[in-house]
Amino acid sequence: MSISTYFDTMDYGPAPESDKDARAWLASHEASFGHFIAGRFTQPGGQLEDLDPASGKRLAHLTQGSAADVDAAVNAAQAALASWQALGGHGRARHLYALARAVQRHARLLAVLETMDNGKPLRESRDVDVPLVARHFYHYAGWAQLQESEFPDHVPVGVVGQIVPWNFPLLMLAWKIAPALALGNTVVLKPAEDTSLTALLFAELAQQAGLPAGVLNIVTGDGSTGAAIVAHPGIQKIAFTGSTEVGRLIRAQTAGSGKSLTLELGGKSPFIVFDDADIDAAIEGVVDAIWFNQGQVCCAGSRLLVQEGIHDLFIARLKKRMEKLKVGAPLDKCSDMGALVSPVQLERVRRLVEQGVREGAQCHQVALDTPPGGCFYPPTLLTGVHPAATVATEEIFGPVLVAMSFRTPDEAVQLANNSRYGLAASIWSETIGLALGVAPQLKAGVVWINSTNQFDAAVGFGGVRESGYGREGGREGCYEYLKPRHRLNRAQRNTASATPAGAHKDSPLQGGLVDRTAKLYIGGKQVRPDGEVSMACYAASGERLEDVGLGNRKDIRNAVAAAVKAGGWSNATAHRRAQGLYYIAENLSARADEFARRIALTTGVSAEAARAEVDAAIKRLFSYGAWADKYDGAVHQPPLRGVALAMPEAIGVVGVVCPEEQPLLSFISLVAPLVAMGNRVVVVPGQQAALVATDLYQVLDTSDLPGGVINIVTGKSAELLTVLAEHDEVDALWVRGPAEFSATAERLSVGNLKRCFVDHGELTDWHDAAQGEGGEYLRQATHVKNIWIPYGE
Repeated sequence: MSISTYFDTMDYGPAPESDKDARAWLASHEASFGHFIAGRFTQPGGQLEDLDPASGKRLAHLTQGSAADVDAAVNAAQAALASWQALGGHGRARHLYALARAVQRHARLLAVLETMDNGKPLRESRDVDVPLVARHFYHYAGWAQLQESEFPDHVPVGVVGQIVPWNFPLLMLAWKIAPALALGNTVVLKPAEDTSLTALLFAELAQQAGLPAGVLNIVTGDGSTGAAIVAHPGIQKIAFTGSTEVGRLIRAQTAGSGKSLTLELGGKSPFIVFDDADIDAAIEGVVDAIWFNQGQVCCAGSRLLVQEGIHDLFIARLKKRMEKLKVGAPLDKCSDMGALVSPVQLERVRRLVEQGVREGAQCHQVALDTPPGGCFYPPTLLTGVHPAATVATEEIFGPVLVAMSFRTPDEAVQLANNSRYGLAASIWSETIGLALGVAPQLKAGVVWINSTNQFDAAVGFGGVRESGYGREGGREGCYEYLKPRHRLNRAQRNTASATPAGAHKDSPLQGGLVDRTAKLYIGGKQVRPDGEVSMACYAASGERLEDVGLGNRKDIRNAVAAAVKAGGWSNATAHRRAQGLYYIAENLSARADEFARRIALTTGVSAEAARAEVDAAIKRLFSYGAWADKYDGAVHQPPLRGVALAMPEAIGVVGVVCPEEQPLLSFISLVAPLVAMGNRVVVVPGQQAALVATDLYQVLDTSDLPGGVINIVTGKSAELLTVLAEHDEVDALWVRGPAEFSATAERLSVGNLKRCFVDHGELTDWHDAAQGEGGEYLRQATHVKNIWIPYGE
């Protein structure tokens, strides 16, 4: 064929990349690998096979990690921890810089090995994954250098267990290892059993680069190895990327253990195209959103939502574009798509597509001419999909796009949020005001405007809802590997009753108010408990004071419903929220003497201490009133033509369980930051001083706070906590009290994967600003949504 013919047909011949160097590296290890522990490879066990997805042929034998292997790795990490931290930020920065340079020097070998092991096209490994790996180590070398000045009140968490998936084996390793090591932690990492080779190569490069022995440990194996890491008592934090189902198991298994937890889980991300979008650009965006890495991407834009006016045209042009996609050998530099990672994943994709067709979808696929023996699947488009269809709600994790239409921006938001997930979203519109108006309404941790699948080490990534919690990347990612210094050597709370020994005296109530029973506070109104039952409250002396309502499951349900209905508070201006808190402080100040007497009577502290608690509560309200319109986001400048806006957002409805000590100050310290950031709360006061909280709702009644923003349900704390933890419309839990309260909250939060901010029974000095207020509470009261905005032509 002549050159002119090629220009006419635009056909490309194969352009295979040599795998010679990768094969030579495998041969140097006799294609058999042990673990990497304490700076060296262990003797290979060879129980697992690592296969090439494109051919089904074996690449290497791997060792199945046992509990003893995990124990050895944790011991090595613990032994290296003190010296690694003693290096200081600059010393660790030099090591991370060396790792970044090592990745760049061996970029071609890493890219080829990644493609052989995972099945993704070489051009993705070469042009996306490996450069981002180097970028992460450079970026976090900088955070290591700045750690002492930027995080002076924080310390490393310790030994970190990390479990990464098979879709981005090397990149996920960098996302997790780089911040952990930079900030003074040591690591035990388990790569996915199907794709462990680049992790082992990276360990070898780290050894050659002089990383101290034991700082990084790699243990290969299947899910049982990961379970052993999660369960190991010597590990202080678990960072997991994978399926929502496994994330739930990890949350339940670590409940009450005190382990910090970062979960980056599944997704079903919407790709929204408005009728004023650049259609050609949006179609190329679809290609990148769903057929990048064969759709094996947690944030893949797998739900296409197109405005009715352009729907038919868009779908017709998308089908034509699909016909140009080349599915073939992953090492062929002309391949747009490679192979799915394994026969198991291939069968899952096939099964779900068949189910979608049975449920009424129309299927359009590209004809394939692929190498034999591989796990190849064609680019697939399902149209006519109902929003409740299985393929529209379940994560397929393959090259399958489901398409629906919408009429108005409000309908687009409703469809986009019609998911249990909340990882990412993409918006396409030439009207930037429309795009920026829709972005805050989407339940997602990342929003891309007129772009998709943008990642950078400086910009946080992570989800909401059942897509998990925590952030990876940027400053947000640093906090995941640090803990406040004040958490060191905290005393455990004394959970014995605060009431003096001796029988309670059921004498006439104080002040002769024999028939007074304080009600619950729900939706801005004082209401009787559903069960029409009350419980007695006593003075520190044992004298009976008054009764309070004994709330039950239905009362919590009503309170949560009221909080959900008060969603407008999350959209109120920061100035409005600040004024609300100042007004509460003003009205509390007018009744300061009354509250001081109540505190002294119920807790037994001196009049001076009681007044000091009231004054501290007023001051704390002022602090969060001040923060309400000053806790701003950031503008990141990633290495592209555009910016990323890091916007703190309210979590939603938060359940709060207060401790017994310092009942007014602890109540305010927990509720005020949540309200300041736009959340709505359902509060369970401590049982023994519940009257302090019920007195407070009279202050709320006169403070111009919308009904439903603060709801108070008195009763038995343990029982009401269980109801809050199991309620799927509660988005997070803040719990202070006995250690078993924390365990209950974490264990029962798995239904919708609530964020839990608990104390594991540690006693808080609420008068100490370092322990009782500040940045930690504001970060826990928000999640950061990163909105990417490219600019230019």
